[in-house]
Amino acid sequence: MTVKANGHENPLLMLKDVKKHYTVSRGLLGRNSSVIRAVDGIDLDIFTGETLGLVGESGCGKSTLGRTILRLEEASGGEILYEGRNILRMNRQELHRLRRKMQIIFQDPYSSLNPRQTVGRIVGEGLAIHKVGSAQERKDRVQYLMDVVGLRPEHIHRYPHEFSGGQRQRIGIARALALNPEFIICDEPLSALDVSIQAQVINLLKDLQEEYGLTYLFISHDLSVVRYISDRVAVMYLGNLMELAPRKDLFARPTHPYTQALLQAIPVPDPEAKKERVKLLEDTSQQGMAPEGCTFAPRCPHKREECLNQPPPLTEHSPGHWVRCHHDGVRS
Repeated sequence: MTVKANGHENPLLMLKDVKKHYTVSRGLLGRNSSVIRAVDGIDLDIFTGETLGLVGESGCGKSTLGRTILRLEEASGGEILYEGRNILRMNRQELHRLRRKMQIIFQDPYSSLNPRQTVGRIVGEGLAIHKVGSAQERKDRVQYLMDVVGLRPEHIHRYPHEFSGGQRQRIGIARALALNPEFIICDEPLSALDVSIQAQVINLLKDLQEEYGLTYLFISHDLSVVRYISDRVAVMYLGNLMELAPRKDLFARPTHPYTQALLQAIPVPDPEAKKERVKLLEDTSQQGMAPEGCTFAPRCPHKREECLNQPPPLTEHSPGHWVRCHHDGVRS
């Protein structure tokens, strides 16, 4: 599946049938086991210079997919191609070199920073590992990055506990920028921050993208933020990609019942406003025991017999708008 975006035909990153499964043992001596399909056959392209928003409720596999792309988690199957090279087949030395191009901003700015290290050492750790420049050049680079993210260069001698949550996340952003990456995974970078600080951080990310030509995979459950920052939006449910579309198209014409339910759940700042909502059914399936057909079928108000028995393919419903659903009739 290849969709043109931002005028580019060749994706920077291509995911082909990417899977990440976990085996969970139960019972006496762990004899009974089941498979949790955290990521279950994702096909996705990410283009140079774009921000692809990845949304879905907690536990759908968003963060697992991000970590699998970077090989912080080892994939169970599929291919992940970066500039045409399969990341999953790279040896240790090749992967080490690739780390300079791919970075991550973690969700929690408190636990992602080593409390025993100064900010200068945290931000400059990647520079030291990759042996970039002299010690003085690395220090100058760290001070420059502190200024870029809105902190004072002399703060490099302080420790993480001396900063607020928003300042810590800026430190995390500086660390991600240290090696001049091309691609950054933003793993819910705003969820641990106050609303007043979120706007500052998201505007910083947009400014950095414009200045340095960065490509983002922006993982979030906050649809308002995703609508603001993303060029395209992908919707995940139980390890599967349910819908993928340009931002304006997806928010104006959501097609999959799950996407419709997500968008209709966005709070409206009017206590008297009434909205029509898709009423989802209760999911009575056990964790790890997904149906043979569509993973969303147990909760879908429009399900039919084929939904329970046959997995729907991801098909192009309109130019650039991909949907995983059997029935055109439910699409509005």
